[in-house]
Amino acid sequence: MTRFNVPEMSCGHCTAAIEKAVKASDANAEVNCDLSDRTVSIFSRLTTEALQAVIQDAGYESRAL
Repeated sequence: MTRFNVPEMSCGHCTAAIEKAVKASDANAEVNCDLSDRTVSIFSRLTTEALQAVIQDAGYESRAL
């Protein structure tokens, strides 16, 4: 599992955009977004760096935790 802090994630649209982007890169990924903590936990075959790039391409800055 890889966790990211995504400070700009503030609504359901944000979580949906991140989940859609991750699943486009790894259809078997499990994505859990927590709006209250502004964190995203991802179970994926992708590396931390690749996941961070996917989140950035979706329009959100992130920091691995």
